Amino acid sequence: MIPPNGPGDVPTRRPGADPQSVAREIADAVEGLTELWSLAAQQAALRLSPHQLRALRVLEAQPGLNLTAMAGRLEIGLPTASRLCDRLVAAGMLERELHPHDRREVRLSLTGQGRRVLREVAERRTRALASALAELDPGDRAALGRGLASLAATRRTRPARAPAADEG
Repeated sequence: MIPPNGPGDVPTRRPGADPQSVAREIADAVEGLTELWSLAAQQAALRLSPHQLRALRVLEAQPGLNLTAMAGRLEIGLPTASRLCDRLVAAGMLERELHPHDRREVRLSLTGQGRRVLREVAERRTRALASALAELDPGDRAALGRGLASLAATRRTRPARAPAADEG
């Protein structure tokens, strides 16, 4: 009997399955994990939109960005970035500071509250993911870890590219 391989079904795969089939399986898994990820973030003491969380993470990784640089990192327009920052400043997550050498430039940085919220969201997401992973067979969990590490290493060493027309 052939398994239906619909959503929620566990497909049987052999090692070295074709990339398209594996990509579909990963896409299904990512959809479920995205929901888990979002729900965990929404359970934090202070609820932020995905865009607000992403802005905070960008500034955590690169403190002192100006508005133009942050808009570029987020791939949004300057007016949208400005409104986003206004909301984060009002929520006590972000502060604007004049650049010490160019008073026309404003630097953005996280406040202590912004850092606390990011820590809380990260902890909640880690607990939610650990709970999902605990349901896996230990061998499957280890294989998933190795596979994801390998995929991440490949992405770091090869630049991202759009698939050719005949690939997708």
